[in-house]
Amino acid sequence: MLAMTLSGTQTLFFIIFLVVVWYLFNTMAQIPTYPYYLSLTAIGALSIFTVKDYMSGGKYRGKERIPGKTVIVTGANTGIGKETALELAKRGAKLILACRDMGRCEKARDEIINESANRNIHCRKLDLASMKSIREFAEKINKEEAHLDILINNAGIMRCPKMLTEDGFEMQLGVNHLGHFLLTNLLLDKLKESAPSRIINVSSLAHVRGTINFDDLNSEKKYDAGAAYGQSKLANILFTKEMARKLKGTGVTVNALHPGVVDTELIRHIPLANSSISKFFFFPISYTLFKTPKQGAQTTIHVALDPSIDDITGKYFSDCVEKDVTAEAENEEIARRLWLVSEKWTRLT
Repeated sequence: MLAMTLSGTQTLFFIIFLVVVWYLFNTMAQIPTYPYYLSLTAIGALSIFTVKDYMSGGKYRGKERIPGKTVIVTGANTGIGKETALELAKRGAKLILACRDMGRCEKARDEIINESANRNIHCRKLDLASMKSIREFAEKINKEEAHLDILINNAGIMRCPKMLTEDGFEMQLGVNHLGHFLLTNLLLDKLKESAPSRIINVSSLAHVRGTINFDDLNSEKKYDAGAAYGQSKLANILFTKEMARKLKGTGVTVNALHPGVVDTELIRHIPLANSSISKFFFFPISYTLFKTPKQGAQTTIHVALDPSIDDITGKYFSDCVEKDVTAEAENEEIARRLWLVSEKWTRLT
């Protein structure tokens, strides 16, 4: 769950790259044809790999092993979630793959076991668009698991057409925020009992374009796919910060992150991603600028494992480093109000 959004530094780097390439192409135009095209090809290839390496972002290099730790990853059957689960499985964790599609979940489980040689991987049904499913999942976890050490709220949906969850919530708000809000609160006692433990919320840089519209939070008056996505990602950060305040002193930390611009199924509702022609012409750009799911999982792994952030909570990370958020994302009054609305809508109170 990630955004099609570049940071300011990445955008500047890409513009400088285009200017340099344009200058080189024009400078070399006087060279005889064969050497010109050969040099052009070499410069193009080198430039593409240079930009791709830069855009891949930070890489988590910690070597921590976590045998005996229980980890839940939502949306773990594909993309960033699957790569996160695979890496944690390689490090010895007990993994619970929380997914809506059990067929795809079982397939992912088999692949993770084959690659990690860790058989302690389990599939559990979780539909974040259904409060009933979330409650059933949490009840099962609380009953069956002795402890829960890391909860990774990874699943998400982006820029979908106007759709409603089973309970009548706008789909992006319902899945990205309300579903994980309810899930986390229902598992909170287990996380407290297991302290020190961590909660990780996968947000997005798209939160900078988001605003919490309390007058039309459920997009009933007007629906804009991009605005609804930005609102849901801002809600992830506000939820993170308010929960961090509420969990102070419990040994449970909660942090949010932006995984980067990642090539995953999340973009399936964007028209450009569904056209064979546009895919063909867009491929050089997407290949160069987008992270792979494995690269996109690095910040999640960092926030889940890095011992240097054991006591850090309520923060936002990108490319494995702490980053600033917008003024609205830091607004405690908005965070408290959103929390109260979320409690009411998910019937926690």
